[in-house]
Amino acid sequence: MPKFYCDYCDTYLTHDSPSVRKTHCSGRKHKENVKDYYQKWMEEQAQNLIDKTTAAFQQGKIPPTPFPGAPPPGGSLLPHPNISTFQRSEMFTPFGSYKAYEQFLCVL
Repeated sequence: MPKFYCDYCDTYLTHDSPSVRKTHCSGRKHKENVKDYYQKWMEEQAQNLIDKTTAAFQQGKIPPTPFPGAPPPGGSLLPHPNISTFQRSEMFTPFGSYKAYEQFLCVL
């Protein structure tokens, strides 16, 4: 009978039965290894994006201020009084919506 290899744990399971896989995948160490794997992947992706953005900025492909009419550094941006709190939270999230931001946090 072939053995099952777990990529996250870098180990072979003694038997390739559904019950053994289920027990392994619900274990504390396996879950921790999966979390560590994706955490490391997210950090690598973020660093890659930072490196590409920095290189583009240094080459002059990105303007110093991406928003025309933005306040100077250290200045405060006050929201318009007619915008509700909900609309503000929707506008100022880097994920496009507050719900997408919450879903991102749940992944971590």
